Amino acid sequence: MKITGLDLLIIFGYLAATVIIGLLLRKRARQDNEAYLLGGKKLPWYMLGLSNASDMFDISGTMWMVTICFVYGMNSVWIPWLWPCFNQIFLMMYLSRWLRRSGASTGAEWLQTRFGTGPAVQASHTVVVAFAVISCLGFMAYGFVGLGKFIEIFIPWEAVAPYLPFDIPAQYVGHFYGILFTLFAVFYSVLGGMSGIVLGDVIMYSLMTIAAFSVAGIAMHHLSLRPLAVPEGWLSPFFSWNWSLDWTNLIAEANQKITADGFSPFGFFFMMMLFKGALASLAGPAPNYDMQKILSTRSPEEASKMSGFVSVVLMPIRYAMIIGFTVLALLYYDQLNLRDATGAVDFEKILPAAINQFIPVGLMGIVLAGLLAAFMGTFAGTLNAAQAYIVNDIYLKYIRPQASARTTVSMNYIVGISVVAISIVLGLFAGDVNTILQWIVSALYGGYVAANVLRWYWWRFNANGFFWGMLTGTVAALILPLVTDGLPLYWFPLLFLVSLAGSIAGTLSAPPTDMETLKKFYQTVRPWGFWKPVHEAVVADTPGFQGNPDFKLDIFNVFVGIVSQIGMALLPMYLILGQTRALLVTVAVLLLCALILKRSWWDRLTPDAPAAPPPAGPEGGEKVWRTIV
Repeated sequence: MKITGLDLLIIFGYLAATVIIGLLLRKRARQDNEAYLLGGKKLPWYMLGLSNASDMFDISGTMWMVTICFVYGMNSVWIPWLWPCFNQIFLMMYLSRWLRRSGASTGAEWLQTRFGTGPAVQASHTVVVAFAVISCLGFMAYGFVGLGKFIEIFIPWEAVAPYLPFDIPAQYVGHFYGILFTLFAVFYSVLGGMSGIVLGDVIMYSLMTIAAFSVAGIAMHHLSLRPLAVPEGWLSPFFSWNWSLDWTNLIAEANQKITADGFSPFGFFFMMMLFKGALASLAGPAPNYDMQKILSTRSPEEASKMSGFVSVVLMPIRYAMIIGFTVLALLYYDQLNLRDATGAVDFEKILPAAINQFIPVGLMGIVLAGLLAAFMGTFAGTLNAAQAYIVNDIYLKYIRPQASARTTVSMNYIVGISVVAISIVLGLFAGDVNTILQWIVSALYGGYVAANVLRWYWWRFNANGFFWGMLTGTVAALILPLVTDGLPLYWFPLLFLVSLAGSIAGTLSAPPTDMETLKKFYQTVRPWGFWKPVHEAVVADTPGFQGNPDFKLDIFNVFVGIVSQIGMALLPMYLILGQTRALLVTVAVLLLCALILKRSWWDRLTPDAPAAPPPAGPEGGEKVWRTIV
């Protein structure tokens, strides 16, 4: 065990800070339900953006991304399109504004602004809540499994067992560590609500930035001392239809990993990711912490800025850390112990093994505290989303609509603890990080996409169609893993078609949504798409009303934004690997994209709705700290 007393002091200092945050913000969070779940809609957009980026900088995802970078090289920048990571660009350009204009507190509550009221809306509301809770539990179990694997390497059970009055089987040691550190995340998120989560995420991002730059510097130093041995094609982000990487003469087990992942032929895999990713991005944010951060912003304009800020603060820092650890692991692979109890190589252990082997005393404490904070931030944000759906959309809607603010916040506490307990049980039965990730992003979200695309762009789509589309898609996503094998991404077309059929059949079997509801939604949200009958009805009532003419501009901006997002991922990779020409080209492309988006996006973000008034305070407004605290 290489971890020292100084490292442990840094880690315990961070854990103590999370406890203080929970206690400090407890009073503010207890004011009312909006203050608890959305921070009172008074938090600055850049703070929410930093928090959202921190939630995406999770420990399990970082372990997975280091693994794929090690095996697939520069081609690995495309694989996170499984999420899809470029959904932040769609949100940035137009969808965050559309969502925030509704004024809702959760995605399920949003349904009333689109479909009105009635039995079909109630049924749709129920299925969205069910989907949200299932996805939140899945993400929490995913983080839980990754954390356990991570901690096991630094704190071997044999070093801890003599001091405990009980013993744990080897296969559950990681789960024990996961439970232990989960309790800290529960404390500050359950007590502090959204404000506590945001402040905790800002501390976490600061730690991760220090850690990422330090790891990148160490990697560059070691790379200057010895060459990098990788297969031909590893250093290029460009790819052909079939994989050209061959690890046979270097690390033969990597070829087995490529075969097991099922990403070949990569050309077909890439097309599937793009097809699935574009549809998932058009559907808008899933009902998780991402949606809650958008709904927490002060105005639609700030919602758009917040989503844009996420990629800027996330991609370069995260990829600096990823490529840094990858380079160290490649240079000194023979010094890493990646074999599990069966003797097989577990590439998901590369990240913790590299930290244990190459990070010096003191800095290791910062890196570990940052990665623990990454887990806790993601876990806390997801927990907040689960609480929002269960309390807002079940308890307050159906059980006690007249509950007092104090009772509601107490229910948030109870729900939070219950959700954590269930996610831990699910984590105990989970296999590995990649398995859970693939199911969430490909299967579960495959059943989500069709209904959620149609709700934005087709006026005739109604609550009945939404219910049947979501129900058929979600049920199919739960059943398919039990009856089929193979990469979950390849199930997406079938899941999408099942959900699409349910959506259209359900829509055509019921009357259209009430025209008054549609007109109000169209005037408030101002979507583009197939809204001609509603547009004509609005113009008849309000001569001179202008529809949204920005379809072509929004899609153009999405394209430019995706190019810039990939550039921000490649930038630290080229810098650390010393590829000067490619680095200069990337910088030039990023500057061009920034100039284009300044004119075609940022300058056009004029306020379209009154913003929430700033918090009371001294002349000129309170400082950011006082805004949060």
